[in-house]
Order: sequence, then C-alpha cells, then structure tokens
Amino acid sequence: MAYVVADPCVKCKYTDCVAVCPVDCFYEGKNSIAINPDECIDCGACEPECPTTAIFEESELPNKWAIYKDINAVVTGAKKMSDVDTASWPDHLKAQAGNVENWPNITEQKKAIPGADDAAKEDNKLAALTLEGGGE
Repeated sequence: MAYVVADPCVKCKYTDCVAVCPVDCFYEGKNSIAINPDECIDCGACEPECPTTAIFEESELPNKWAIYKDINAVVTGAKKMSDVDTASWPDHLKAQAGNVENWPNITEQKKAIPGADDAAKEDNKLAALTLEGGGE
C-alpha cells in the first residue's frame, strides 16, 4: 500500500518529505503536494519527516480525509478523473475536475508556502485545496 498526503499539507506544502523519498514519487500542486500511489514503494521514510503530520499509510488514512486518496492518484497521473467517483467532492473541486493536469514531479526540498506556519494550525483545509499544479 502507498502513502497518501492529506489535509494538513494544504496551504503549507512543507517538502521535508520530498528530500528523503528514495523513488521521487512526490508531485507539486499550487498549495499542496501529493504522492503517486503507483510509484510509492511504501518505505515510510516520508511520514516522520512531515512537520504537519499530513502523510499517512493508506490503510491508516483517517476516514475524514478519504477523498485525498483519489486526489493524490488523480493529480499524479496514477488514475484518470473518469475512474474516480467525485460525488462526495466539494463543488470547487468538481468544477476543477474537468481541467486537471498532472502535477509536476518534485525531487528536492523547497521553501514552504508563505504563511505555512500559521496555516499548519488550521483544520479542515479541503475548501482551500486547488487541483492546479505547479509551485509558488
């Protein structure tokens, strides 16, 4: 099973995890990062490096963040949007779903998003997530 980047990463995008990944399976969005489940080797090196506790082994992903499993797969190109049930997705993500492009692969640590330390204290950040790829 792969690891999944979940809600605590949104608006923070710390990349400490990227620096320790032996297979370069991280991808960068505008305000979050994601793990490609087909490339992840389940080594677990990334999980303890995340300062916001945003990375979970798939079987231990909290139910409230289950949507992130599909989001990680779609934005990294592991799944097509047509293979995902978006019925439970918030409207702002459904609106972006038709235009999702694969996020670029990220292989080196970068600075976090400005304001990341404050955003790290927030809960329920799904409304702020964008499916747009790329860095800040």
